[in-house]
Amino acid sequence: MYAHGYEFMGAKPRQSQNPQFLNNMKPFLERGFAVAASDYRHQGFAIPQGVDDTEALRQYFLKTYGKPDTTFMVGHSMGGGVALATLENFGQHYLGGLPLCPFSSRPYLQTRKEFDMYSTFNGLFPGIATPLAELFDVSKPYQAQPMQAMMPKAMAIRKAIVAKDSALAVAFARRFDLQLDDLPMSLFFNENVLRDIAQKANGNPYDNTNTVYSGFPNDLDVNRKAERLAATVNPTGLFGKYDRTGNINKPVVLMHTLYDQLIPPTYGVTNFENMVHQQGKDQFFTVKYTNGRGHCNFTPQQTGKAFDELRRWVKTGVKAKAGFVE
Repeated sequence: MYAHGYEFMGAKPRQSQNPQFLNNMKPFLERGFAVAASDYRHQGFAIPQGVDDTEALRQYFLKTYGKPDTTFMVGHSMGGGVALATLENFGQHYLGGLPLCPFSSRPYLQTRKEFDMYSTFNGLFPGIATPLAELFDVSKPYQAQPMQAMMPKAMAIRKAIVAKDSALAVAFARRFDLQLDDLPMSLFFNENVLRDIAQKANGNPYDNTNTVYSGFPNDLDVNRKAERLAATVNPTGLFGKYDRTGNINKPVVLMHTLYDQLIPPTYGVTNFENMVHQQGKDQFFTVKYTNGRGHCNFTPQQTGKAFDELRRWVKTGVKAKAGFVE
């Protein structure tokens, strides 16, 4: 079972209309596995829907083709979050899981990072990115930015922030585990995410009126200038279902790149590792890392190696070793 990552609202679905989908699944198909994947019932933030639709698809596969002898759960990015939530809630149907560069923190906390990035960026670099107050104004109709607008807008953002204060721009990017060249793209992507969340939550689920920001060259300046918004809706309404717990009972091999401009390892590995440890489930969890530079930037060979280690773990009962994947 495979779960895809975040899609902009109105984008072409990554499974049913993606000519590269079969090629992307080669690490599994070449090992004799069938792959079943859902488009999900809606796009954007869709972890609960991804879990439910994947489970519905699993049941459909069983009724249509019969029960397979082996079933694993795999997913990239937000789909890695779907994979983890599936293993936390429907783990009895799987032998193990392979979340890749996953959205693995609690959804509220992980998306709150994007909110805080916008709050502090708009305080330090006003007039360049869209204000939070506008992003969370649900009185206006939702309008996703087209993907083709990403490069021109990112280039304009980079030019503007470097012109204002290039040293501060570098420090700001570093504060959010980014390289300067990736900051404009990240802002573009996260604007769509926050707009999507505002519409799905029917308001603002975040509140930074009491937040004290740190880690910047001048923390006092940041806190005085940061854009502040009070929450208008309870975050549980959007993020409560299948919230992350770390309560896994089947082998999980999580693989992450050392640099990821959308889900830094702190959010993609460390937070979930701590939840697993708190549940006393360390025996079911192993982390692999690569020297990839970018979100989900794995080679097919690396994915295949991680999957082979997961399968070996399941077959032998000997836990896969954590560490570097060539």
